[in-house]
Amino acid sequence: MINMYEVSETNKMIEQENLDVRTITLGISLLDCIDSDLEELNRKIYEKITRLAKNLVSTGNDIEREFGIPIVNKRISITPIALVGGAACKSPEDFVTIAQTLDRAAKEVGVNFIGGYSALVSKGMTKSDEYLIRSIPQALAVTERICSSVNVGSTKTGINMDAVRLCGQIVKDTAEATKDNDSLGCAKLVIFCNAPDDNPFMAGAFLGVTEADAVINVGVSGPGVVKKALEKVRGKGFKELCETIKKTAFKVTRVGQLVAGEASKRLGVPFGIVDLSLAPTPSVGDSVAEILEEIGLERVGAPGTTAALAMLNDQVKKGGVMASSYVGGLSGAFIPVSEDQGMIDAVNAGSLTLEKLEAMTCVCSVGLDMIAIPGKTTAATISGIIADEMAIGMVNQKTTAVRLIPVIGKDVGDTAEFGGLLGYAPIMPVNEFSCDEFIRREGRIPAPIHSFKN
Repeated sequence: MINMYEVSETNKMIEQENLDVRTITLGISLLDCIDSDLEELNRKIYEKITRLAKNLVSTGNDIEREFGIPIVNKRISITPIALVGGAACKSPEDFVTIAQTLDRAAKEVGVNFIGGYSALVSKGMTKSDEYLIRSIPQALAVTERICSSVNVGSTKTGINMDAVRLCGQIVKDTAEATKDNDSLGCAKLVIFCNAPDDNPFMAGAFLGVTEADAVINVGVSGPGVVKKALEKVRGKGFKELCETIKKTAFKVTRVGQLVAGEASKRLGVPFGIVDLSLAPTPSVGDSVAEILEEIGLERVGAPGTTAALAMLNDQVKKGGVMASSYVGGLSGAFIPVSEDQGMIDAVNAGSLTLEKLEAMTCVCSVGLDMIAIPGKTTAATISGIIADEMAIGMVNQKTTAVRLIPVIGKDVGDTAEFGGLLGYAPIMPVNEFSCDEFIRREGRIPAPIHSFKN
């Protein structure tokens, strides 16, 4: 049982150290909306979302006001739409009508994002999957609040290289379709390996088919809190360092558990999980990069960065897992470039490169996240970067993801502006040697031998 003493203990963290609940995400299953008639399918989807989520935002606001805990976002995740639309959608344009329906529903209930315009194709693609994937550029261009994801690999099935090749082109097409806003559509598109069913964070959230009809998942975040705590153990050994991170992660996660329990009770929806990820924002003092620098790096990207991140990620999980009945989602430390001022500064200083970021993804929670690259980057090169990141996830039995933004009309030395929590990003250089022949090969990369654990 969480008591009010624990809440009051967090007041300083909230007021001075940027502690917040990043999102309350209501997962809604749309499997019972499936219909062969497209118009009827859209009607059912709109009706179910607006009915179940009508009190989500007001409930979040009430909890925020009563407990004094900032709740930054209220969001919705849904069943992957490729599964829901298969019977009715005979073209990519049919799927776009569903995207527009989802956007209208999101606006009606007041959430800032709705995730699940997604396809799960780690082994193969149905026609429905392919239509949805091909619809993504248009869907993200004509909507405001839709987030999309494609799972192209897993430890059990390997990597679907046909889907990787297609997704490289889709990222490029999405960039073109939204080029008037610095290719912003790509900031709402994630390519996954081992995507979790219960992730509350955008842009990769969707509600897996193993989940209940509706569920509350909460994502907490407190990079600033961890950094402040580590300032008190400067010069101490790794034992003190690890203990401090664990104890801080415990306190942060307890706040998430409280909010999740309250939201579940008030909405009459089961509690799913708390995702205890350290998710940065562009705000000063809310940076994962600054934590790593507090640990002892001159700049993120310096030798030792991957080791420091591995330790941070592990201690966050160890501390947080004791603070909640159910921990899930991604849980650990995020390293998005545009959303973390310390990461932006490291790129500008020349200490952080795309290759170093890739190495860091071997030990952190997500992958190559919110990275702006030159608009001239080819679709094949984007596919190659995706394939590399999927391989890291597949071999290491972890979730990895790619959210690359080829900013049309911009090159290294320029800056892309995304606004709000998405921040801004310097355009990072990309290795320009060709991988075209590799990407043109058809089929899939087999699962690694350690995937056979049945």
